[in-house]
Order: sequence, then structure tokens, then C-alpha cells
Amino acid sequence: MMRVEIMDTTLRDGEQTQGVSYTPFEKLHLATLLLNDVKVDRIEVASARVSTGEYEALCKITEWARNHNMLERVEVLGFVDGDTSLKWISDAGGKVINLLCKGSLRHLEKQLRKTPSQHAADIKAIISKAELLGMQVNIYLEDWSNGMISSPEYVLFMIDSLKDEKVKRIMLPDTLGILNPEQTYEFCKKIVSRYPSLHFDFHPHNDYDFAVANVFSAIKAGVKGIHTTVNGLGERAGNAPLSSVIGILKDHLLVEATVDEYEITNISKLVESYSGIRIPVNKPVIGENVFTQTSGVHADGDNKDNLYYNNLLPERFGRKRKYALGKQSGKATIKKNLEEFGLSLDPEELAKVTQRVIELGDKKENVTTEDLPFIIADVLGNENINYKIFIKNYSLSLSFGLKPSANIQVEIGGNLYQETSSGDGQYDAFMKALRIIYDKLEKQLPNLIDYQVSIPPGGKTDALVETIITWENNGREFRTKGLDADQTEAAIKATERMLNIIENTELNSIKNQTLTDAENGF
Repeated sequence: MMRVEIMDTTLRDGEQTQGVSYTPFEKLHLATLLLNDVKVDRIEVASARVSTGEYEALCKITEWARNHNMLERVEVLGFVDGDTSLKWISDAGGKVINLLCKGSLRHLEKQLRKTPSQHAADIKAIISKAELLGMQVNIYLEDWSNGMISSPEYVLFMIDSLKDEKVKRIMLPDTLGILNPEQTYEFCKKIVSRYPSLHFDFHPHNDYDFAVANVFSAIKAGVKGIHTTVNGLGERAGNAPLSSVIGILKDHLLVEATVDEYEITNISKLVESYSGIRIPVNKPVIGENVFTQTSGVHADGDNKDNLYYNNLLPERFGRKRKYALGKQSGKATIKKNLEEFGLSLDPEELAKVTQRVIELGDKKENVTTEDLPFIIADVLGNENINYKIFIKNYSLSLSFGLKPSANIQVEIGGNLYQETSSGDGQYDAFMKALRIIYDKLEKQLPNLIDYQVSIPPGGKTDALVETIITWENNGREFRTKGLDADQTEAAIKATERMLNIIENTELNSIKNQTLTDAENGF
């Protein structure tokens, strides 16, 4: 089976996304996860001479990599600038330079104003200096795709000039994302066939949304390495997403790659957090909605024989299949969601609940799995599934120069509890006061892992605000939402719903355990 190297450049090319900048600690954390957990073959982590922060980050990464025998898997972009980039990288502990050379005649003549022979001589001089420093050299042929279109003889001249030098890899970038899959195959095949003993990487960009398709074509043509970024980050439209590339490598090209796909979701969420760039909900493999079936027909088919499954099973990526609730829901969809709570309804009850979910969907209400117990209580008048905890009163203050504070009163089991706390924001102060109450009662609060606020498109400052909070409780994630004109009050409503969800879950668990004990004669 053919083996393809994955070089992930989230920390270099991915950081060129507008508005993205990682701290040295964040870069070190992501680097260790990419190599240790995700198990990519190589990572590109910095550009030489960019900033003191870049230098500090590289020092931390190389120190860690040296201690874990991974130093040759850490790469740094350098430039044809004599020995300036080489010294910068070497002083930071780096051992691999990805040397940025010109892959098109136009770039060479307009940007460097040199002849091909002069450029080749400059590159060879740097390769010799790198050898003296004990450094490994890879070559980027920048703008290679345009070079193959407009000056292929120049591209071949450059590779002919460097093929016998101490260069480990020659990297072929579609720098401006201009290639289509047919061109990618043609150009890569021409290069690989002419130089069968050399190692070539393909570096795609996604300007025409062809990046992943071009990866497919490049591998079919015989390239041995592919460059990716987590979540497809990168300049302009970004690069090929690691998650999608792994899917096509394993399922369509049947080639070997070392990446642990189960870890892709974790690294994607961490990059989302550090970068501040949200993952689109429909992003393949990692998007919020990609393992969610909306149609009731699909839920019914999955109930009968998993008729709407494909090879991209969510469990491969540490995720679960979901069934969306809304106007297209059918009884099968409701059944699938009720399984989350271990609940079942008779046919008449199921029909009533299904109808109410459809009505809410018609009104554009966002219905979640966690809403079901409350919908059931409303429709069937089931008193066993109801609010047992109430946030009775709260006073929030925000003053210039002082920490925000909250004074709250909560009713739990018919008893009132009151506490005051300060925090980094009004909601943070509210949660800290609530945590004091729960700690005194020896009750556990779930961890808040995501907080989203949205208003209707074109909404004004007095528009309703929807706050959706994602929680983690005993290894299970769930979301609650609140709607109000004020963002903090919407968040407090979502929190009250969360408190009742975990309360009902705990009571059901105790009830089930009691029944089990009774059946076992305890």
C-alpha cells in the first residue's frame, strides 16, 4: 500500500489567516498535539525573522521536540537571504528549513530581478551553508502552478539544477489556488514521471474550492506528501483541511497515513478556540451539522437498517450521529432523540409530541434534544418532567474601574439560597455565585465549554438575543438556549434550563437505581 506523508502547516500558513495570531504557549500546545496525538508526519511551525514572539514559540517547540526525538519533524519557512534565515532558525534550535524559492519565471524576474542561473546559484549556496550547520533542506517552488502554466521550462530548469543537491523534498505549491483537478494531475504526473527518485510534496490553496479535489489528483499522480491545515485555515480562502484530506486518503485513495482520525475533532476544536475562527456548521467531518440527519425519512431508514450511513461514520472522529428536531421531524426522529434520555412514549403520545415539534419548527424555533422533556411535559401534562429549580431573583452590577458583581437567589427543592460574588463579567459573576450555592449543597455543576450569542440578521440593539451554551456533564455534552432582549439575561435563562436538565437526569438515575435495587432484592 502506498504511504503518503502529511505535513501540517496550521502554525505557519494557517496563522496567515486574517486576524489569527497564536501565542508561544498556544503554538507549543498545538505542536505537541499534532505530533503526539494526531500523529501527522511533520509540522511547519514558523516563518524566519517574523517577530520575537515567533522566535520564542520556535524555541519552545524545538526544545520539546528535541526531548521527544521529533526535531526533524519540525520545519520552518526560510528565505533565500544568504545565511540570515539559516542562523535565525539554527539559533532557535531548528534543524529543518523549508526554503522559499521561485517556482515561476514571472515571480523570479519581477520580484527578485535575477536570472534562473543566478537564483539556482543562490539556492545552492544556502544548501551548502545548511549542511555545515547540520540542517536539512526542503525546497518550496513558490507559484509553481503558474510556473507550470506559463513557464514550464523554467520549472524543469530549477528542478534539474537542484536534483543532485542535498535536498530532502521539493514542494510544489499551488500558491494562488488556481489549479483544477485535471491540471493538478497533469502537472504533478509530468514532474513525478521525470524525476521518479525525488520526493515531491503538493501544497494546495482553496481559492476555487478545489483544494481537496486537487489533493486527490496529486496523490493519483504519485506525489509522496500533502500539506494541510487544521480547519482549512490559511490566507484568502485557506488551505486543504486536514480532516477532509484524511477522509479521502483512507476511503477513496486507500493509501496509508499515520494520522489518528479519532483525534481530529479535538484538535479542530482547539484550533477554533485559539484562532477565534468558527468552524462552519456544514464543514465536512468537523462541522456541527455534518453528522446530523434532518429528515424524518432518514431517521426512519437508519432505524430499519442504517440506510443513510456512509463510510464517514462519526465514531471514527470521536463524534455521534444526531437527529435534528424541526418541521421535517417524523416519529422516527423523536424516537431517536428520546433514546438519549432512556424515554419511550406510546403511539398516541408520540404523535402529539411530534406535532408540537413540527409546529415549533414552522415558527423557526430552534428545538434541541434537551428541549424534549419540557415539550413532553407541556404536551402531555407530565408532572414528573418539570422545573424543580428556579432562579428567583438576581441583581447584576457593572461599574467603571470595579469588577462586575452578582447577587442571586435560587429556589431548590422549595428552599431559597442567596449568594453574592464578583467576576470578570456579569455572567461570570452570576455563575460564581451559583457555584458557591452548589458547593455548599455538595451538588455538582457541569463545565461550560462553549457560549454563542446571535441576533436576527439586521437586528437592532433592542432585538431579541438568543444565547446557546454548551455544557459537559459526566462525559456528555448538551446545549441549552435562552431568549431575551438582554444577552446576560438570555444566558441566565439558558443556565436555569441547564440546572433542571441535570436535576431531572440525576433524579431519573436515582429512580432507576432504586427500581433496580428493588428488583435485585436489596
